[in-house]
Amino acid sequence: MTRDRPTAGWLRHVATGGGRPIYLALVEALETAVREGELQPGDQLPPQRAVADQLGVDFTTVTRAYGAARARGLVEGAVGRGTFVRRRAVDDEAGLVDLSMNLPPPPQGVSLAALLKETTAAVLERTDVATLMAYHAGAGAPGQRAAGAAWLAPVLGEIGPERIVVCPGAQSALTAVLTTLAKPGDRIVVEPLTYPGIIALAERLGVRLVPCPVDDEGFLPEALERLCAEERPAAIYLVPTTRNPVATTMGLARRRAIAAIVGASDAWLIEDDPYSRLFDSPLPALAALAPEHTLHIATLSKTLTPGLRTAFLAAPPGPMAARVAEALRATALMGSPLTTAVAVRWIRDGLADRILAGVRLEARARRAIAAEVLPAARGDAESLHVWLDLPAGVDPAGLRALAAARGLALVTADAFAATPDAPGGLRISLGGPAKAAQLREALGNVAALLKPTAIV
Repeated sequence: MTRDRPTAGWLRHVATGGGRPIYLALVEALETAVREGELQPGDQLPPQRAVADQLGVDFTTVTRAYGAARARGLVEGAVGRGTFVRRRAVDDEAGLVDLSMNLPPPPQGVSLAALLKETTAAVLERTDVATLMAYHAGAGAPGQRAAGAAWLAPVLGEIGPERIVVCPGAQSALTAVLTTLAKPGDRIVVEPLTYPGIIALAERLGVRLVPCPVDDEGFLPEALERLCAEERPAAIYLVPTTRNPVATTMGLARRRAIAAIVGASDAWLIEDDPYSRLFDSPLPALAALAPEHTLHIATLSKTLTPGLRTAFLAAPPGPMAARVAEALRATALMGSPLTTAVAVRWIRDGLADRILAGVRLEARARRAIAAEVLPAARGDAESLHVWLDLPAGVDPAGLRALAAARGLALVTADAFAATPDAPGGLRISLGGPAKAAQLREALGNVAALLKPTAIV
């Protein structure tokens, strides 16, 4: 079956007659075709008028059928583009609603599947395939690095593309940075609750994590200054915007204070910044405030889609970009040329901003649902996740087991703890469920689980 045009073969399954409403027969035929694999996620359905003509039915019948199919989660529509088979979410296939993994929600008004098909076709049509599929070591092609600089400009300002390293995801970038900056036994300052990827990587590399006291904005400046003097860390790691996992953001005054401390120390600052582009007016990155001392990592996984496996690293002026590129070659060799080409074309053509706008709309709508259902949860209005403090005495493993029995995947504070005495809590990711109604129901189940009678 051809995937680059509307597919109509499934219409042969429509069984008319027998007194059943024709629109239901049409929906059931579509459901059968999706279940049996005849229709794949992203396949475009024929226009409603064409279906009505082929089946000899009223246009309103087909409109009703397409609406019912959308309500069942079978299809999704993009204004001016058509109707497409909806992508299958993880919770559809596993029977579990995933509130543990931070994903961008499906963007409003955009079909990622359709855009991906179109862009991939355009890349293959205009690029020599042998060149595209060859090895591409280094910091990235000049055009790719320029696209990265353009994507980061809202938080970094205008920087030269020579400072950009194109990476196959944030974890690969973080691996390259740590292997460049630290050796076994060195110390890295982190928050008491931090990104699990840095915890796993530090253990693998034999690097010691040193927790710094924090408040709702992140590092306490006087505590960080003291640790820099006493511990002589190789680097300081932080997620300043929508802090992972506690979901609050470091303000501008605090960023300036941290930048000043870093500038006066011998430590490098590693700024992991996956979320800033979700804000209409993001705060300046610390890399804009302390450019000589900061390595800034920004993945597209939280703002567009994880499947691109593309992140941009902005290095300080000078040789650091080349050093990180060498480390990247030793650990990951290169990113996927095809998905990197897609990401770059989306940025150049303005499609990345269009997708981002759709993600922003859906993210804010979902955060509003969380505020309604879980009013005690903390998090920015643009946040893809929220944080809940857990009542004293709650066993995290027991809570996760209770949640799993109700069809929920949750992640508790122990996954983020860089120290045994880190505070307890629950990070709830809002982007995983395929539909907002499913998220609302899942959050209601979380609220029920956290009632005292449910967790004793």
